[in-house]
Amino acid sequence: MQTTAFQDAVDAVSRDDRRYHPEAYLFLRDSLEATLKRRKKAKKEVGGHVAATELLDGFRIHAVGEFGPMAMTVLDYWGVRSCEDVGQMVFNLVNAGVFGKTDEDTPESFAGGFDFHSAFVTPFKTGQLSLNAPAPDSVRGEE
Repeated sequence: MQTTAFQDAVDAVSRDDRRYHPEAYLFLRDSLEATLKRRKKAKKEVGGHVAATELLDGFRIHAVGEFGPMAMTVLDYWGVRSCEDVGQMVFNLVNAGVFGKTDEDTPESFAGGFDFHSAFVTPFKTGQLSLNAPAPDSVRGEE
């Protein structure tokens, strides 16, 4: 996807749905790209569809890697306070034509993925953080 087309879509989506800061959509795209890179590095399927559970896990890993203990603060500022918000942003981008989906994909696929506090605050309080390990309330379900 071209950066200009994506940026135009983000601008349009942000005008229509003011719940999420435009930077949140850019971060979501970066999270998807990082997820695909991790998949390639693990020698799993390259490219292809990314299910909600895998995207949520990639979003969590990317947020902790980029923002560390400030992840919750940054995401909250952007209006992203739950996995359901991530799903809503994904479907805003699907409706804008810049993200794809399968017939099985729904906004509800993102519901209850993991608890943001457990993923973005607790690890820094305990001092036990592994970016590649599942979050304490790991993303539920199978792909």
